[in-house]
Amino acid sequence: MRAIRVLSTIITLFIILGLAFFFLAWNSEIAPQKVADRQPFDPALVAHGASLAAVGNCIACHTVPGKEAFSGGLKLPTPFGTIYSTNITPDEETGIGLWSEAAFQRAMRHGVDRQGEHLYPAFPYDHFTRVTDEDNKALYAYLMTRTPVKATAPKNELPFPLDVRPILAGWKLLFFDDGAFAPDPQQSDEWNRGAYLAEGLGHCGACHTPRNSLGAEDKAKHFAGGEAEGWQAYAINADSRAPIPWDKDAIAFYLRHGYHELHGVSRGPMAEVTGNLAALPDADVEAIATYVASGMGEPSADRAAKGEELKKQFGSEADGIVTAAVDAKPSGDLASHPGAQIYMATCASCHEAGKKPPFGGMNFHLSTAVNAPNPQNIINVTLFGLPPADGQASAVMPAFGGALNDQQVADLLGYLRQRFADGKPAWADLPQQVGRTRSGDYFVAVRPSEGIERAPSNVGAKAAQ
Repeated sequence: MRAIRVLSTIITLFIILGLAFFFLAWNSEIAPQKVADRQPFDPALVAHGASLAAVGNCIACHTVPGKEAFSGGLKLPTPFGTIYSTNITPDEETGIGLWSEAAFQRAMRHGVDRQGEHLYPAFPYDHFTRVTDEDNKALYAYLMTRTPVKATAPKNELPFPLDVRPILAGWKLLFFDDGAFAPDPQQSDEWNRGAYLAEGLGHCGACHTPRNSLGAEDKAKHFAGGEAEGWQAYAINADSRAPIPWDKDAIAFYLRHGYHELHGVSRGPMAEVTGNLAALPDADVEAIATYVASGMGEPSADRAAKGEELKKQFGSEADGIVTAAVDAKPSGDLASHPGAQIYMATCASCHEAGKKPPFGGMNFHLSTAVNAPNPQNIINVTLFGLPPADGQASAVMPAFGGALNDQQVADLLGYLRQRFADGKPAWADLPQQVGRTRSGDYFVAVRPSEGIERAPSNVGAKAAQ
C-alpha cells in the first residue's frame, strides 16, 4: 500500500510538472494581418528603422551572398547543428508579410514567432529584448517596406530533441532574462546610449562573450571573447590582447571606418558589422565606443608603457609617414626557423613596407591576431585572404591556401608568433588546426569573406535601401 501511494505521488508530480511546462511552453498564435490592411508608414519612421537595422546587422544573417536582401536561408552552423536564417521580407507566404506589429514585438521581446513557436537563440532575442517598443516599431516599418521576396529557407538540421521547439521554453527559463534596457543613473547619457545599442540591437556579447555548454552567454565573462562562424571574436574587456591598448577614439574610428592603423582591419563577421555601422550617426558610434572603452578600463602601467613604445616605433608622424617601417631581417635562432623564408617571400613585402592600413599590411608587432591565445583568425586570413569589397576601395590580401600546404602555413604562423608576440608561448597543434580549417572539419565552419565585407554595399543591399 505504501509503495502504491509513493508511486501515485510521483506520477502526480510528473503530471503537475508536465502541465506547468506545457503552459510555460505554449503561446497563442497572433492573427495574420494582410499588407493591404496596414496603414502607410511614415518615411521618417522607416529611415529610423533603417539605421536600427544597421545596428542589428540584420542583413548579414538574413541574406545569402548573391541572393536578395533579407530573404533568409543563410547557413548558420552551431555546436548543436545547423540553423538557417529566416526570410524577413514582407512576402506573405514565405516571409513576415502577415505579421502584425504585435507579432513582431513579441518575437523581439520574447523570442516567439507569430504562430506561437519558440525561436532558437541563434536569433539573439536575449539581446533584442532590451530594445524599446518605439525602436521596434521603427524596425518593423523598415522591414515591412522592403521588397517582398518569395524564398523558403531550408529546414534546420538539428538532432532530436533539439528539433522540438517547446524545449526552448526550458532554455529560456534557465538563461533568458527578458525586459527593456534600464539606464544606469550613475552613468552619462552617452554611456547609457552606447550600452543600449551594444547590449540591445548591436548584440555585441553574442560574439564577444564565451558561451556555456548549453549555448548561453557566460555573464561572468562579459566581453571576454567568443566565437562566430569559425572566427574568434576578441576579448573587448580588460583581457584584450591588443599590443597597443584600445581607447575610445580608436574604437570609434575602427567602428566607423572598419580599420585603425594601430589595430588593423575588420574581417570575417566583424567586417559586416563595421560596414553596417557606416549608416549610423557619429553620435551613436561615439556612444558605443564610450561604453566599450569603459569596460576595458585603464591598462596597467607596464602595458601602457609598451603601447607607447610601439606607437613611437610604428605610429604616424604628423605628415602621416609611418616610422620604423622595416624591421631588420631575423637573426640567430629566428633566421633558421622553418617559417622565416616563407615570411620573407610571402609577407614581408607588404607587412614591412611601411604603408599603413587599410591599404598596407600592418606590422605584426601591432597584431592582436599574432598575440591572441587562439590562432584561428590568422589561420583564416592566411588560408582565405581578404578579397576586395563590393564596389569600393578596401583592404585586400591574397589567399595563400593554394600556395602553402598545412605544414608550411603552420611554420609561417609559428614564426610570426615567436618573432612578434613578445615572448608569448607557442601555439599548440598548429598543423592540425590549419588542416581542420582548410577541410571545413571545424565545429563552426569558417565562412570566408565573400565580397560582403563592407556592408551595406554588400550583396542585395541596394534593394534594401
